[in-house]
Amino acid sequence: QLQLVESGGGLVSPGGSLRLSCAASGFTLDYYDIGWFRQAPGKEREGVSCISSTGSSTIYADSVQGRSTISRDNAKNTVYLQMNSLKPEDTAVYYCAAARGLRIAYTPFVLGEYKYWGQGTQVTVSS
Repeated sequence: QLQLVESGGGLVSPGGSLRLSCAASGFTLDYYDIGWFRQAPGKEREGVSCISSTGSSTIYADSVQGRSTISRDNAKNTVYLQMNSLKPEDTAVYYCAAARGLRIAYTPFVLGEYKYWGQGTQVTVSS
């Protein structure tokens, strides 16, 4: 069974940090570009960050630029999203997704380009 599983979400105070993980089972992530998305209640799903299959290219949404770092460990078949200086507006369900051959520099966050999606992990930033 091919699937992505996110973990690492939780409740954190403003200014805190979390590291989200996206682990693949049933397939290898080596040839996939990986994106992180989030969806807050009543809002559309939006792209947060993306990393190329080789890890050589990364993209961040303006909303998380400078506060987040995406990385991957292909040996562990896992992609990470480190988020720092968290704000209440970061509260959302975070999803990872896998795509092949993304034009990362141009269209990193087109939902239809992603073939596999995880079930999401809740991140709540609140005092």
